Amino acid sequence: MQAIKDKLHEMGEMRKAKAEAKAEEKVEQDIAKARIDIAHEVRMAREAEAEMDMHVEKAREIAETVPKKHESQNPNAKNY
Repeated sequence: MQAIKDKLHEMGEMRKAKAEAKAEEKVEQDIAKARIDIAHEVRMAREAEAEMDMHVEKAREIAETVPKKHESQNPNAKNY
């Protein structure tokens, strides 16, 4: 009878240990997913920043060419 009680107790302990291990694994997976999501958002922000810099440079080039273009047509034109 005692052997059966011990066996049931061991089975309960094993279930408890497995449940704890599974919970820890879930937490670790959630942390890993969060890190991946953060890395993705950082990459997207860097790409957006690079694209913004490209547009600013393009706008500066356009702003530089417009007055030169009009100076050649009208030498008395004022710069912007």
